[in-house]
Amino acid sequence: MSMLTKRWIIAETIPSKIEKNLDGFHPIMRQLLYNRGYTTQDDAVRYVQAQTPIGTDAYDLLGIPQAVERIIWGVKNKEQIAIYGDFDVDGVTATALLSHALKFMGADVLGYIPNRFDEGYGLNIEALDKLHEGGIRLVITVDCGIRSLLEVDHARRLGMDLIITDHHQPSSELPAAQAIINPKQPHDRYPEKDLAGVGLAYKLIAAMNNPTTLRTMKSHIGMSPPSEGDYLDLVTLGTVADLAPLVGENRALVRAGLEHMRSPRRQGIMALIGVAGVNINNITASTIGYVLGPRLNAAGRLDTALTSLNLLLSEDIYEAGVLAQQLDNQNRERQKLTRDIQSSAEEIVMAEDPNALLLFAAHPNFNPGVVGLAASRLTEKYYRPSIVATRGDEFSRGSCRSIPEFHITNALDQCSDLLVRYGGHSAAAGFTVSNMRVPELKERVKTIAEEELSHLDLCPTINADIEVTFSELKPELIEHLNLLQPTGQSNPPAHFVSYNVKVIRSRPVGREKSHLKLTLTDGTFTFDAIAFRQGHWYEQMPGSIDVIYTFEVNEYNGRRTLQLNIKDLKPAV
Repeated sequence: MSMLTKRWIIAETIPSKIEKNLDGFHPIMRQLLYNRGYTTQDDAVRYVQAQTPIGTDAYDLLGIPQAVERIIWGVKNKEQIAIYGDFDVDGVTATALLSHALKFMGADVLGYIPNRFDEGYGLNIEALDKLHEGGIRLVITVDCGIRSLLEVDHARRLGMDLIITDHHQPSSELPAAQAIINPKQPHDRYPEKDLAGVGLAYKLIAAMNNPTTLRTMKSHIGMSPPSEGDYLDLVTLGTVADLAPLVGENRALVRAGLEHMRSPRRQGIMALIGVAGVNINNITASTIGYVLGPRLNAAGRLDTALTSLNLLLSEDIYEAGVLAQQLDNQNRERQKLTRDIQSSAEEIVMAEDPNALLLFAAHPNFNPGVVGLAASRLTEKYYRPSIVATRGDEFSRGSCRSIPEFHITNALDQCSDLLVRYGGHSAAAGFTVSNMRVPELKERVKTIAEEELSHLDLCPTINADIEVTFSELKPELIEHLNLLQPTGQSNPPAHFVSYNVKVIRSRPVGREKSHLKLTLTDGTFTFDAIAFRQGHWYEQMPGSIDVIYTFEVNEYNGRRTLQLNIKDLKPAV
């Protein structure tokens, strides 16, 4: 296997009738809106304004009334409440959100995030025992727990109540919790099924701001919750970093949250922005996905996610600065580990079967906090589902990344008899397995992949919205493209295609010369361009190329220039 050539798919031209419907927009924007499914003026306006969809009152979520009632009782009776989160950005931001909000209400709150290396993902019995011994009688999970049937039963035997808030796909049986908040559970009619874990934590606080609930709280505990708007920055961090679809309610929340982040009041977020060297006025979803999110994730990948949690809860400028710098240092270490593990995993895969339809590599030296990133890199490079696992003394812990043609969690469902625990969704999953079961697991998932993928022409695709000439790339177009923001999962930025443009200059850049800087012209107009992870083209760069790219403003040392961000290129025909 080698670097794969992508299949280009250019969107069909907007029909004239629909173009007339959208005549209030820039001509290029009409095509972009059509490509995203907006065919009327009203729908397009709602989209560009990122309006909150109707029917999204928090009380429309199953489990909310029971959860609110139980939390108010706990606060009134001065129970210590544990917020049990996951160690990724979604789980950490959700833990910070509920911890801060409940403390504001006067609750005695403990934020608990399991250690990835000692405890693994999700609820575990040892942690529940420890919390029970410490006097905890109410546990609220965030971003985990929906498949923790045995653990919830154990907690109930101890006399503990659990409120599960989790956005992951439930199994056929739900845990016997006091309340479950998950729009994917059966019979839940809440229209927005793809809220992140932090989004569901946010909805729980929003429910407490319901007028009826507020009156109840004031009469029972004499206090009200903070405004849910105070937490939009945390919701934005967790939603974007978790790759939740940026459509519908998520899009509305993130659009509003980005405005909050450009005028941050949370000390930890200000410190994180500072160490990352980000221009506060230019923060976008991409800034979170590529700059802030990885730093928050680094702590849980290398040590404990409590560093990130403490940063988000810190109100001390000195403490926040120290914690943010620690995360920045850990992120640099994480980057190097990812490169090393990816390289070793590739060697294992290539030595075993270079034509495998599912890539599987396990080794005792693989850092369990980084194997998911290494699996992502393998999937990106070879367009195959990938599993990278750490082999411990008794158990192996693996992370899976997949392609649209292969639902990785469904594959693990067919191997559930071999696994200690597992969970995830169609594109990503994780599991724990006894070492003696690893060979059988490996063969079984490879067989499943062979059955589902062998008849397909597996080739990554890249979509372009519209063909343009360089003359159409005018500065004012940037203002229209900003109406698409926030862009990300399920709401991509505009991708343009231009054919037969001449390469004036090209040079490799970056620490390992893995990126490419170019200057391109169509004979009349000239643009600088950047092509990340495409430095391999330098030695074989054609004189003329076809390119798919985004059109953006590049800011460097206070100077703003227009730039093409190249997503793929081919020799011109």
